[in-house]
Amino acid sequence: MIRVLLVDDQPLIRSGFRALLDAEDDITVVAEAADGGAGVALARRHLPDLALIDVQMPVVDGIEATRRIAADPALAGVHVVILTNYGLDEYVFHALRAGAAGFLVKDILPEDFLHAVRVAARGDALLAPSITRKLIDRYVTQPPPTDAAAALAQLTTREREAVALVALGLSNDEIAGRMVISPVTAKTHVNRAMTKLRARDRAQLVVLAYESGLVVPRTSG
Repeated sequence: MIRVLLVDDQPLIRSGFRALLDAEDDITVVAEAADGGAGVALARRHLPDLALIDVQMPVVDGIEATRRIAADPALAGVHVVILTNYGLDEYVFHALRAGAAGFLVKDILPEDFLHAVRVAARGDALLAPSITRKLIDRYVTQPPPTDAAAALAQLTTREREAVALVALGLSNDEIAGRMVISPVTAKTHVNRAMTKLRARDRAQLVVLAYESGLVVPRTSG
């Protein structure tokens, strides 16, 4: 059973998501909150698999709530997905850097929303290649920070290759095919890279790969 925490200051939004999620046999909503501070407290109490958190809320916003969850070792198993009305914006990028596993736009189709919840709950990043390109084109095309490049120097050649493929949106099975290795070995490379880079999940690997210059955005046209 996938256990979900809903954090949004709009009751109608929360009730709509709750009705959709609770109708599924493998998903249950364990708690709701109207601001980020209460959401963090409920995450500590219920230890959900997934926290769906709105970006803009009173008292404590979604970015700060994400940062608090990501910084708490007791909440290491809680995957945060940011909810936004605005699609790709600066808040989303800051949330990814704070530790979010991905983001969803609130006008998403119900079937896509349910699929996304299941994907995020198992620890995969919610970053489709098209979204990743938009994200990087807008925010990470400036010269790479020196600390990001230095962090990447810790990786072996194969780990760097695996991280680059993660940044392109490939799954572990697809990475294995590209690198001509087993899926288990591919997962090992990705996990070791995450440990060395102190990345909470694959979403942070994507951001770091572009920030460090390991992967360069392709220009359109």
